[in-house]
Amino acid sequence: MRFSVIIPAYNEEQYLPRLLKSIEIARANYSGGRNQVEILVADNASTDRTAEVAAVYGARVVHVAKRRIGAARNGGARASTGEILCFIDADSAVHPQTFDAIDLVMKTGKYVWGVTGATMERMSFPLFITYWTFLPMVLLTGLDIGLSFCRREDFEAVGGYDESRLYAEDVKFPWALKRLGRARGQRTVRLPQVKALGCTRKFDQFGDWHYFWMLGHIFKSLLTWNWHDEKLADRYWYNPGR
Repeated sequence: MRFSVIIPAYNEEQYLPRLLKSIEIARANYSGGRNQVEILVADNASTDRTAEVAAVYGARVVHVAKRRIGAARNGGARASTGEILCFIDADSAVHPQTFDAIDLVMKTGKYVWGVTGATMERMSFPLFITYWTFLPMVLLTGLDIGLSFCRREDFEAVGGYDESRLYAEDVKFPWALKRLGRARGQRTVRLPQVKALGCTRKFDQFGDWHYFWMLGHIFKSLLTWNWHDEKLADRYWYNPGR
């Protein structure tokens, strides 16, 4: 198996069909053959029809009881068989040429980790300002939203995602890979030509300016090195009202 697409999911019955349909199109377009792409939904103790919906669309369901986003990602990765692990949120959608684009750069051996970036499903003035405010940080660090990917052996070498963190595990993980790759002369890569579709439901729920409110919490966590604000995590990630 060349690719494993791992989808952490908690109560995602509404959004999963869009993502799974988009992956099926990308699988069909992959020059290596659709059977070289497997899909795993890491059901993180959902109370809705997430697992049923995933199975209907042909995804393999992996049940992960520990309510941590990092644990869901790791649980899906452990159950997967692909050489390249791809991680994407359940409310997204992938570009039709995603797998050929990833294959092309990973075959060079120059990169340890990559991400596609994302185009937001709607735009507004606050979202426009948010995008251009955060773009320099994206270009400087190489970190972005969308579908991320790495080789299985590198995932295992850094120990996967940090399950002790309530959030920002998807920041710590690529930084660990960057350190691993630096020792081997490898870099990270962004693939904006195959951007995923980014869901705006967080903006719908918390307001179109809310990233600037979140930025304050990020700086607080950086200064205190505390990534365990349970009140923030429950409100924003673990008990979002769905």
